[in-house]
Amino acid sequence: MKITGMRAFSLVAIGQFISLTGSAMTQFALGIWVFQQTGQATPLAGIAVANALPIFLSPVIGALVDRWNRKLTMMISDLGAGVVTIILFILFSTGNLQIWHLIGGAFISSLCGMFQWPAYSAAISVMVPKEQYTRANVLQGLAESASGILAPSLAAALLVGLVVGGQQITLPATILNSLGLEPIVFGGLRLIPALGVVGIMMLDIVTFIAAIGALLIITVPQPERSATGAKAQSSFWSEMSFGFRYIFTRPGLLGLQLVFLFGNLFAGIGGTLLVPMILSRSDNNEQILGLVTSMFGIGGIAGGLLLSLWGGPKRRVNGVLMGHILSSLGGTLLFGLGRIAPIWMFAAFFTSFVIPALNGSNQSIWQAKVPPDVQGKVFAIRRMIAWGANPLAALLAGFLADRVFEPAMREGGALVSLFSGLVGSGPGAGMALIFILAGVCGALVGAAGYLVPAIRNVEDDLPDHGAVGPA
Repeated sequence: MKITGMRAFSLVAIGQFISLTGSAMTQFALGIWVFQQTGQATPLAGIAVANALPIFLSPVIGALVDRWNRKLTMMISDLGAGVVTIILFILFSTGNLQIWHLIGGAFISSLCGMFQWPAYSAAISVMVPKEQYTRANVLQGLAESASGILAPSLAAALLVGLVVGGQQITLPATILNSLGLEPIVFGGLRLIPALGVVGIMMLDIVTFIAAIGALLIITVPQPERSATGAKAQSSFWSEMSFGFRYIFTRPGLLGLQLVFLFGNLFAGIGGTLLVPMILSRSDNNEQILGLVTSMFGIGGIAGGLLLSLWGGPKRRVNGVLMGHILSSLGGTLLFGLGRIAPIWMFAAFFTSFVIPALNGSNQSIWQAKVPPDVQGKVFAIRRMIAWGANPLAALLAGFLADRVFEPAMREGGALVSLFSGLVGSGPGAGMALIFILAGVCGALVGAAGYLVPAIRNVEDDLPDHGAVGPA
């Protein structure tokens, strides 16, 4: 007898956590390898672009997800990403891996993930009762946060082994030699690759097996056909545009999506500038950057655990709108105001602490309002619209930092007299000012949501799926 309900979803979340950790470890290790081979950031940027491109296939993906079996879709997605890792593993271990292989692999893996997310999110609606939506979404978010913390540190530990007092903590020398791994001397200590990229990729392959295994032993019910779903099933081209029509004809849901679109825009500007700002303001102290980065994951886990115990706000729209306001003021804006590591660490922790309530509340609203049999189409378009701001945010951040605010906040710059008391001057001050402006704008986006009745009352105005109301 297969496992069902919340227990089944918990097993899926555990399997996805293991898989996400393995994938993140491989990305971390290969990212270091690429930079070591090329000494340039351009190849990494090319991989990042390839990773982002599948978002524009969302209309096709959403239509297919609703036509296919949800459980089978998740399994094939995991399998596809696993096959990519196996191919890259073979190429790397035989000395034939090239940058274009990684670019192609990133595109295919991301494409598999684009099928995985709407199928996974829509599965929640049929696996757990509505009152458990928020907790299930938190569990899903915890898997992502925990893997984000664990993967870099674990990958680093597996990439190198430490020799102290002549004792080697690593693989036997014969294995190291067969893998072509060379020792590294750093700070008087002899660091020897423990597993290297090859070993990490082997672990990644095992994690895919764990994710698929979890899906094999659970039941994911297929949603019943709703009146809305019946109307959506005409031609494939009609189904591709259905997500747009569904969202754009419901002002409350459209308003929520616009809040995320502009919220992501301002948060993305800050996210793009986080690393260069901290390095510029800390005299290139990578240790401080590492501490700040780790606090994002720790805050995400803490916020997720609290939300799983609390269950989230009764009016979930408050979790969305207040989440935008609090994360913008206590996170993005505070990053700009801060000039020392403890403040940046608190801002990172607070941002991620709030995010589970923000995302979990929003996801719960959509899962409650959208019929499960069309969630694939609708959720894919949701992600396309929300993530569409990310490339624009990156372009704006680079232009504003390099061409406008950094020059203006150097000694003798046009804005120094106005804002030096707030952010100081010199390297990083212009980026800090951008953080402050982005934080204020992000908070205004959340506040604007309260001023729009369709957004503020979305939970009351739209009936839950299955309730009596317009299709």
